[in-house]
Amino acid sequence: MFNVAYKFVGKHDEAEDLTQDIFLKIFRSLETFDRRANFQTWLISVSRNLCIDYYRSVRRERETIDRDINPDDLSPTSKDLGPHRRLERLDLASELRTALQTLPPALRSAVLMRDIQDLSYQEIADRLKLPEGTVKSRINRGRKELARQLRRLRDQSDRQTAERRRLAAAQAIEEREAES
Repeated sequence: MFNVAYKFVGKHDEAEDLTQDIFLKIFRSLETFDRRANFQTWLISVSRNLCIDYYRSVRRERETIDRDINPDDLSPTSKDLGPHRRLERLDLASELRTALQTLPPALRSAVLMRDIQDLSYQEIADRLKLPEGTVKSRINRGRKELARQLRRLRDQSDRQTAERRRLAAAQAIEEREAES
């Protein structure tokens, strides 16, 4: 079962977490097993379906974050950044810090441990003294809220930029009219 999970996720710690989830699912679903069927086939089927569900949920989480954060902005391939690119990166880091501060502490700590410290779900659960399912839920909710806050901050920034441009255009018109 570990091998099936590993083929789906490609990371050892995630495969271990997924294997535990598979065993729990199998244990909870034993009463649904039809004894006339092949047990090994049923095990593989349950494992494969759980892996597919996991893959879909992770893909949805990443798509939510990917829409709002370009990974190239966070880790440029070239260490030599131009001044414009450096400012963009500083702005993005500032937006991310601001958005993180808006998260409730429970969600913020779970997201930081998973996405910044790269801890496994089990490691986070152990540190926070919480069930692994609660940790996964907090990370999912935290990522969604973080994406929402980033969108809000960017919308606010876009409105401020548009207002500054409008004011500059109005001032330029007034100056031209004053010169005439």
